[in-house]
Amino acid sequence: MGDFRRDFIEFALSRKVLCFGEFRTKAGRLSPYFFNAGLFHDGESLRRLGQFYAKALLASNVRFDMLFGPAYKGITLVAAVSIALAEQGVAVPFSFNRKEAKDHGEGGTVIGAPLGGRVLIVDDVISAGTSVRESVNLIRASNAIPCGVAIALDRMEKGSGELSAVQEVRDNYGIPVIAIATLDDLLGYLRERRDLAQNLRAVEDYRERYGVTANV
Repeated sequence: MGDFRRDFIEFALSRKVLCFGEFRTKAGRLSPYFFNAGLFHDGESLRRLGQFYAKALLASNVRFDMLFGPAYKGITLVAAVSIALAEQGVAVPFSFNRKEAKDHGEGGTVIGAPLGGRVLIVDDVISAGTSVRESVNLIRASNAIPCGVAIALDRMEKGSGELSAVQEVRDNYGIPVIAIATLDDLLGYLRERRDLAQNLRAVEDYRERYGVTANV
């Protein structure tokens, strides 16, 4: 596990964004852990989160010309990531969208830099893939090229079929998904923490029941 991935998991735990217990997912499953990126809701958390995204993007070697953040969580995320990249000497424009078109002022649904070139989507997680689908359609409608999706955590969990939501995005759109950390990274971290042994067993059992392999 890359150092920044381990650091990110510790960061998420310290901010109670990542919690252990028993949580009901949208799919009706009882999950032994819960990740809520919406709890990165102060300036320092958002600054550090943007830095973790930037590290993951730079480590991925995926080429992109600009960033796009889908409303609503993606709006603050894309700004934070753009700032973090600029601090690393990688200056890229960004834009985000509204849920509804505006018919006055600048109008339209996209705010910020015009969509063009290779556009990388920044979001928190991929669940049903709805946000990605809408973003891809919007980018293509502007004659730009969706080139990838960056998320905070890949749960590596089956959806309605045998593939995870992340794998479905890769298959459906032919673009990579870059996660700061994955479920496998979380398991690796838990194996280092004897004080979290009970949580390790629960997450391993859940992975065995609902998980997907990384190379499917």
